[in-house]
Amino acid sequence: MDDNTLGILQTLNAQFIQNFVSCDVQAHDTIIHDRFICLAPDGGRLNREAYLEYWATAFDPDSFVYFDYRDETIDVFGNTALVRSATKFVRRTNGSEQTGMNIYTDTYLEENGVWKCIQAHLTPLAPAHYPGDSTIVRAWVHGRPQSA
Repeated sequence: MDDNTLGILQTLNAQFIQNFVSCDVQAHDTIIHDRFICLAPDGGRLNREAYLEYWATAFDPDSFVYFDYRDETIDVFGNTALVRSATKFVRRTNGSEQTGMNIYTDTYLEENGVWKCIQAHLTPLAPAHYPGDSTIVRAWVHGRPQSA
């Protein structure tokens, strides 16, 4: 994989996460494929329309006390790329906080020189498999970005 392709995919991954934190459906719409599907942590499948509807309100900075993405790995196979990372969250619900992590694999397809995410697959991580804080790429506290 050349440095240009790596940079493009890292930028798309950062935009994907930023779109989540800012609930930016319009920006997100531009980076996901027309045939996009999401495989949710509970095993459910969301088509593109349902996913974008969910995206509009998925991140609430009042309940997401902390959020980051970390342990980013990108592999390219011709015109297909696997972008893998983990997200850590601390979420406050009804006065109690829950900490957890999901690992995701976003599958990108390059068509006509443009990379688009065709599938997002999220899986909960057990604490024994949490990547360390040294792998954090970017973090937010109550939806506000933190400096590196």
